[in-house]
This record gives sequence, structure tokens and C-alpha cells, in this order.
Amino acid sequence: MTLTSLTIEPLTPGIGAEIPNLDLSEQLTDSVMKELEQALLDWKVLFFRDQTIDVEDQKRVARWFGELDIHPTSAPGAEHAELIRIAEDEKLRAHNDIWHSDVTFKASPPMGSILRALEMPPVGGDTMFADMYAAYEGLDDEIKVKIDNATALHVWPPGWVDIVMKWQNMDRKEFDHRFPNPEHPVVRTHPQTGRRSLFVNAAFTRQIIGMEKSESDELLTFLYIQATVPEYQCRFRWRKNSVAFWDNRCTQHYALADFYPQKRTVERITICGDKPV
Repeated sequence: MTLTSLTIEPLTPGIGAEIPNLDLSEQLTDSVMKELEQALLDWKVLFFRDQTIDVEDQKRVARWFGELDIHPTSAPGAEHAELIRIAEDEKLRAHNDIWHSDVTFKASPPMGSILRALEMPPVGGDTMFADMYAAYEGLDDEIKVKIDNATALHVWPPGWVDIVMKWQNMDRKEFDHRFPNPEHPVVRTHPQTGRRSLFVNAAFTRQIIGMEKSESDELLTFLYIQATVPEYQCRFRWRKNSVAFWDNRCTQHYALADFYPQKRTVERITICGDKPV
């Protein structure tokens, strides 16, 4: 039976929705994919349960939305260079329990990501998502005036710099030339919805350009806290074969590290994005 319309079940009034009637392993029609795109724009992150898909299905769905991104730390020559596997246990931790948008240390950060759960703990290991439209809209006018035209420096994590230099056989001077740390607007405009969202995060943003460091640190700390407001959030409890698809341009996420010594294994496909404006 061909699916003609999506069932959308919101998790909260503002962010997050489950779609219970979509099988991502099927060849979906263009009209269904357009409806899926609109649901993503409306709800910022979508969730799907009991998806018996493989990496090719995951890539096929992602490609409808754009070119697939290869993470800078992907191993050269990997069979699925676009795939990121995150396997965690008590000895190997991902350290992604911090509010962030993915890979904002690139000049053009990803548009979004599709994450598939392969192995999940019986309890714990949830992921939280924050609506950064709401985070911006909730600011008072005085703060908005200060940040509306501001830009901020985003930087590479030091450990990832070391990995890229090793795998690509380059020194730090060549790395800095090829991968300069970008400056992004503190408030970006979504290229499809036209809405404005807060675009700084505690993982990768370091300083607001043109401000003294002490003033920048104080303001950034305040802006980072906006992702932690419960009314701007949704929380997803994973099960094996659950899938999440989030819009990286207007959300942040936080993977809870509360499940050790249990294991958590996920695989992510990321979609290329454009330069924030």
C-alpha cells in the first residue's frame, strides 16, 4: 500500500514530532518527501520508531535533502565515508553531553543529520533537542539589539585537529591554511523559513568578534544557557531501530551520558548545508 500522507504526533507544542506511519526502507514518493521536508521545517526534529533500515536506506533518504557531508575526521578510504559510527561504553565515551549544533567549525555547517540507533541501553542514553528559534525569540530587546548583527568565532576541537593532521599527513600551518576557523552570525536566518535563530553553542563557539574577551565570555555564557530552558526542549527516549532527523540550522542537541557501563551505538548520516547568514 502506497503511503499518501504522513501522520504527525508532536512531542511538545514547539519542537519534536514522531511520524508513526512512515517506513524509511520504502521508495518514498516525491510528494511524501516534500511533506516530510515541511514537517522538518515545522517541528525541527522528527522521530521514527521500528525502522529496519540499512546504511543505504539512510543515505537514500538523506540525499533527497542534499549532498551528503563527509565529517572531517572520517578515515580516508572508508567504504561509507559519509557514515559516522558512535559506539560508546564505560571505556570509550563520546563526550557529546554538551549542548551543540553539529560541526559549526566549518564555513558551511551541515543542514541536518539522520541518526539511527543500533544498540541502546535498557534505560538512559536519551537525546535532548532545543529550539533555537524560541531561544532567540525569548530574549529581551536589549540583548537582541546587541547580537542581531554580531558575528562569532567558531573553532575546531583540538583532538580533531590532531586526527585530521595525522590522516592527511599535514602540519599545523597547512591545516590552518586549509581549514581556517570560521566566523558565523550570532543570529542566523534560516534559508527556507526566513526565521531567525540563535547560532552560538558551548562546544564550538569561542568569542564574539569586536568584543573584549571578558564581555564576550559573559554574553556567550548567557546565550549558551538559552538552550537549557525546558520550554524550548524536547527529549527522545531511544530504542533499537529508532531514527531521528534534525535540522541543524535551528536546533541544538545534547546526548545524555547517564547509561554507563551499558553500551550505546548509533550511526549518523549528515547532509551538507550552506554558509550561515
